[in-house]
Amino acid sequence: MPSNLCLVALNPTDSVTDGFLPAAARLGLRVTLLTDQPDAHRHAYRAHPAPPAEIVGCDVRDFRAVVDELDRRAAMDAVFSNSDHLQTQTALIAAYFGLPAKDWRAALRAKNKAHMRRHLAQHRVDTVISHELRPGAALPDGPFPGVVKPREGVASEDVVLVADRHELELACRDVWRRKPELPLVLEEFLDGELRSLETLGDGHNPRVLGGFRTTLSAPPYFVERAMVHDPLPPAQHVRAVLAHLAALGVGFGACHTEYVVSDDRVRLIEVNYRIIGDQCDLLLADLTGLPLHEYVLRVHLGEPLPAVLPNNGGRRARIDWPCADRGGSLVAAPPAIDEHVDGVSLAYRPLRAIGDERPLTNTNRDYLGVLRTIGPDQTTVDKFAADFLAAQRWDIRP
Repeated sequence: MPSNLCLVALNPTDSVTDGFLPAAARLGLRVTLLTDQPDAHRHAYRAHPAPPAEIVGCDVRDFRAVVDELDRRAAMDAVFSNSDHLQTQTALIAAYFGLPAKDWRAALRAKNKAHMRRHLAQHRVDTVISHELRPGAALPDGPFPGVVKPREGVASEDVVLVADRHELELACRDVWRRKPELPLVLEEFLDGELRSLETLGDGHNPRVLGGFRTTLSAPPYFVERAMVHDPLPPAQHVRAVLAHLAALGVGFGACHTEYVVSDDRVRLIEVNYRIIGDQCDLLLADLTGLPLHEYVLRVHLGEPLPAVLPNNGGRRARIDWPCADRGGSLVAAPPAIDEHVDGVSLAYRPLRAIGDERPLTNTNRDYLGVLRTIGPDQTTVDKFAADFLAAQRWDIRP
């Protein structure tokens, strides 16, 4: 009998479609997918080689609804989600059924930026000036420059740099006009190059998969435009980030941690308690040759990770996201392309269909496509990626 995996999801994502579902099939798992968007998932997997055995509509943001649904079904061997927004719920669901799980408190600390800042300060790991913002309450007098962001947000959504009280008021007014009850935070701006550390753990001694150095859009927004893989981040950075994660209780499964180095100190930006997204996980799997998605699922099945993960053999990689610079209809764009030239592999995938009309959002929803490039050294990888992108054409008409 195959093991049963409950996969809990919101919208379809590349990490699930191209990563976790194929991995589950290779492991021989029977997948039951619970989601609040069943039609979107059925559409996404119409031609998929390894679709879920079942797609079930459920209010997955409410852990009690998922517990009630699973309680009527055959016993699951693992409950897993790669959604930023469902880690706490999934941890509670797995714990209810006595299955391997993240500590729900650690998942909540990682997701809720106000909890994260308070917890790290209380444990004397790091202190970042941070204030919670709510509609109708008085706004604080700084810190400025500061960053306004959703308290439980993800990626660059509704994140903006503000220089003074006037800009703070404008930023809050804009968000609350569209999302009236959304809790926000104002944090001191942590200057420095944005980096990440990618880790994988089974509850003991997290394994480090390297990190990324990130290129962002121009202020006041923080849209990731490109990421270069760093196979050996500075040892002092690794030690500091792992100390932050240990204080938060993070160490089970995959984690994508963003940080900057300011005045020789590692300062966390955010902790995403799941595998890195936007196809960076697919890049990592191709680069390292490791079955990363299988490892994550095996951990949730209660299996230990290998003591040592092999390195990538010296290859280098980067990922680029061509991005819309205006709102309108996409009238021309390249199709999916795979090229292998002189030891360099390029994989381009469109993220927006011809004829698709969208406003400019200054978030990763402005991405037009994604280019993954792997090669023998960074100079070669950078050149091939730049030449490829320069040869393509994306045309947006108002």
